Amino acid sequence: MGRQETLDLLVDGGKAAPGPTTAPKLSMYKLNIGQIFKEINDKTKDYAGMSVPVKLKIDTETKSYEISVGTPPVSSVIKKELGIELAKITDEEKAKGKTSVGDLKFEQIVKIAKIKKDSMLAKDLKTAVKQVVGTANSMTGVMIEGKRPKELIKDIDEGKFDTLFK
Repeated sequence: MGRQETLDLLVDGGKAAPGPTTAPKLSMYKLNIGQIFKEINDKTKDYAGMSVPVKLKIDTETKSYEISVGTPPVSSVIKKELGIELAKITDEEKAKGKTSVGDLKFEQIVKIAKIKKDSMLAKDLKTAVKQVVGTANSMTGVMIEGKRPKELIKDIDEGKFDTLFK
């Protein structure tokens, strides 16, 4: 095995395209750029509408490569669950009385935590759920069960949702 080069990419699921930073680098190694991005898109198509981390490992001598796909960031999964592209309330929407971009069910938070648990530093599902709630709290206008995410942490600590952590 020859010298290894690794490219870390963040791509739109199923819609990856060579950019100004990746195309020259891949051309330098005389790789088939179209084929690489076709493979990346095939591997990330299940994450359509989300940003997905991708590692491209290249053997510079043999011109072989390996593509590994990570899971999207928690914020991307939350936006997908809410069916929104941007977690933001405009001034115009505020003037009309809009206070949230969406309201997640607690079951959706648990689902997201289960998807992301392996890539988190959480020792159990309850801790992973609290991390997802923390991410939701940092996103403007995201509600959970009609409450601000910060308010839900106390309910989680008091054990109100423990039956969902099995």
